[in-house]
Amino acid sequence: MLASARVNAEVTVYGQVPLGQISSSLAAAASATQTGPNPALTTLPAYDETILIPPPVPSPAPPRQFTVEMQRDAANVNGLSIPHRGAAFFGFSIEMSVVNQVRDSLIQVPFLNLMANLVERAGEVLIRMGGNTQEQAGLVDSIDGYRVISKEALGHDTTTRTPGVIYTMDLFYLAANISSLVNVKWFMGIPFNDTTNWRTQVAEYGQNILGDHLVGLQAGNEPDLYINNGHRTGTYTPNDYVSEVQSLITSMNSNPNIPNKSMLIGPNLEGNWSPESVWDAGFLTACSENLYALSVEHYPTNNCFAQFGVGTQRFPQEEFPLYLNHNAGRNLIAPYLNSTQIAQQVEKPFIMFETNTASCGGFPGISDSYGAALWALDYGFTMAYSNFSNALLHIGGQTVYYNPFTAPPTNQSTYRQWTIGSIYYSTLVIAEAFGKSNTSRIIDMDSNDGNIYTPAYAIYENDVLTKAALFNFVDDRSGASDLQVSLSVPGAGVPASVRVKYLLSESVSFNNITWAGQTFGGQFDVDGRLRGDLNVTTINCDQAANTCVVPVPAPGFALVFFGNDDDLALGQSPLTFATTARTKTVNTVTVDPSLLATSNGHSGTDRDQWDMGSTSKGSIPNTAATMQKIIPGLVVALSAAIGWSLVMG
Repeated sequence: MLASARVNAEVTVYGQVPLGQISSSLAAAASATQTGPNPALTTLPAYDETILIPPPVPSPAPPRQFTVEMQRDAANVNGLSIPHRGAAFFGFSIEMSVVNQVRDSLIQVPFLNLMANLVERAGEVLIRMGGNTQEQAGLVDSIDGYRVISKEALGHDTTTRTPGVIYTMDLFYLAANISSLVNVKWFMGIPFNDTTNWRTQVAEYGQNILGDHLVGLQAGNEPDLYINNGHRTGTYTPNDYVSEVQSLITSMNSNPNIPNKSMLIGPNLEGNWSPESVWDAGFLTACSENLYALSVEHYPTNNCFAQFGVGTQRFPQEEFPLYLNHNAGRNLIAPYLNSTQIAQQVEKPFIMFETNTASCGGFPGISDSYGAALWALDYGFTMAYSNFSNALLHIGGQTVYYNPFTAPPTNQSTYRQWTIGSIYYSTLVIAEAFGKSNTSRIIDMDSNDGNIYTPAYAIYENDVLTKAALFNFVDDRSGASDLQVSLSVPGAGVPASVRVKYLLSESVSFNNITWAGQTFGGQFDVDGRLRGDLNVTTINCDQAANTCVVPVPAPGFALVFFGNDDDLALGQSPLTFATTARTKTVNTVTVDPSLLATSNGHSGTDRDQWDMGSTSKGSIPNTAATMQKIIPGLVVALSAAIGWSLVMG
């Protein structure tokens, strides 16, 4: 009988999931004693998991039962907004220096899926590539490593510490390729750091490569902060800004490589100047023919002290209640009500070009909470009612708290997926509320005697009531603050039933959010597709009493459909995308990470002693010599194994 043969084998694993960063379920398998959050997951603000204490029930508490009367026909309603046409109301503003975190030389599939969900509901999505970074951006022929964009340190200090960037032509082609897959339209920005020698390549190549998918070109980013941010010296006034825009127009008009001369967007103020100061400086009369839209940029507050040690220190727990009532949105848009009327007079869109929960990155515990989702949704409806055409939610990369969506850190991208931010759900809901008809108009119903914790809106399409939007900002899981909202339609009467979709979470402090029963998943677990079964609630109405009683939990949001709207069936977009290219080209055999987590490892000394390979590809300098020592033993071992199998066979 043959003696048994023992075979030893080693497997070299490249790109192994680091033991300290495996998912919680695998970590549990690796060590039953491991407790608490994984520190590797909480180092970057984009993945912060702070949970704040929800505000107490207001005193006095809002009435739980109230009636909202809505006219059936738009002709009988005073104060309706302008029709909301074209793209989804909420789009995105991506800081140019972090474009590579959202989409680099390879188009990120989760990004496409997230955009497809909005396109399915609204038809198209607006995205701006720019921000403070655009002012210093420069086009170059190539960047090491075939990168699309690279950060460059600036020669001066700025409040937001935003680096400058260099970029290649691939930036335009990448945007064009995205637009060929999902209907994304783009805004870009012309640098304003050298107004003597205008760099208009963004306009030239943008129009040539993107065509109709390039919607507009930003003329200056927050010029009212140029002095503060070191972009100008001495004095700088609205008159100076208008003169610079006129100079840009002269340059563009004389450039044959810029066929469309009417794509500029301005004045893009942050709030240090009033819009009226720019209108009074002659901006509209001097530049109107070359303007696509008027725009402003505004955040409710800032967290610059925590991030950069400047300004006023603010504490998230104290700031949180300020987001959880209807006045939050109303106060934000109040300075612009006159300007939205002016925009209608000159027949230009009026866009909130950059906004989010707080400048300088947002707040931990607020910016990614369900409370922020309710705030953004109410803020969006308030802007729409106040005749803003669109609003762009800012994305700042790994170092901010407020992203609607975030790619994993580059060194974790082979084993982690994306992370969804709470306000992405807000973009989805408002896109569904306005739909694709290009006729949607909205009105604030000033419901419940104007109670700031229970706002409501009515939405009309083709001049007929189609939806109602109901909010409950109160956090009270006891059920004692749940609302019973009676919807009534005088004259025409209510239908036999209405259908309701709910945006829900257990608390304003949490971020485990569902929309109509579906969710995108948790941290590092998002591929851009909704998961779970679609849940649309049917509520029977009392037609004799002309009421439909809609419950709204505390906290909660309900979108009520009065007819058999096609949007009722909207869940995950049928258009989804699969990965067709791989960035990981070695060690593509899959091994259960839990097995690797509990396997024996070796130090560099051990690997050298036993002639083992390295876990870093290419780090063994004399591979041929090493293999000469390994192969003879390997041949003997394999021969013994083959011989044993033949005998047993």
